Amino acid sequence: MGLQTEHELHRRRSGRNIGLGIVLALFVALVFTLSVVKVQQGGLLQGFDHRPPAAAPVTAVPGPAANPVAAPGTPGADLPNAQTAPVRP
Repeated sequence: MGLQTEHELHRRRSGRNIGLGIVLALFVALVFTLSVVKVQQGGLLQGFDHRPPAAAPVTAVPGPAANPVAAPGTPGADLPNAQTAPVRP
């Protein structure tokens, strides 16, 4: 069996398929480029989850106690201003 000539319909479809493939490749490249740019600008990312932004919880960091409590038998118990640990009944 010899080689068959390509039908004109197949040539038109081939041209359309190549054009569609190029358009899809350009769309994928555009989405990829936009994603890379957005990730590189990480400070601007904020998700939208239909809720107002919650304020960060404010936690006070306690300073050193004026009268530290030292456990019995530790070297800190010999300090002049140290209090002994409270005894619970």
